Amino acid sequence: MDLEKLLKDMLAAMEKSLKPQWKGAKGFASGEAKKLAHTLVDIGTMRAAGEITEDQARLLLDMQKAAARAVLLAVEGIGVVAAEQAMAAALGVVAAPVNKALGFNLLSVGATT
Repeated sequence: MDLEKLLKDMLAAMEKSLKPQWKGAKGFASGEAKKLAHTLVDIGTMRAAGEITEDQARLLLDMQKAAARAVLLAVEGIGVVAAEQAMAAALGVVAAPVNKALGFNLLSVGATT
């Protein structure tokens, strides 16, 4: 998986989703998108090496998604719905290439969080 491409695509989706709050959310969203992208790449690496199962991959992703949602909720003006929509947008835009690289469906297209 191409970390930089994942990050770029996820960040663009988050920006679009958080448009009204983007100015205040940009720094937080950038950091969380980086962590999510790294987590996806790490999952791919560990899965390819046979170090984790599909269930463990899902658990690792769920933990990072929960952390990212919590950080986004700290931004003034971002509520639960906006944070969920931003996460869904970020993961939804990379679902197809991530799932293809992993060989199983870790992410749903139009990902819900």
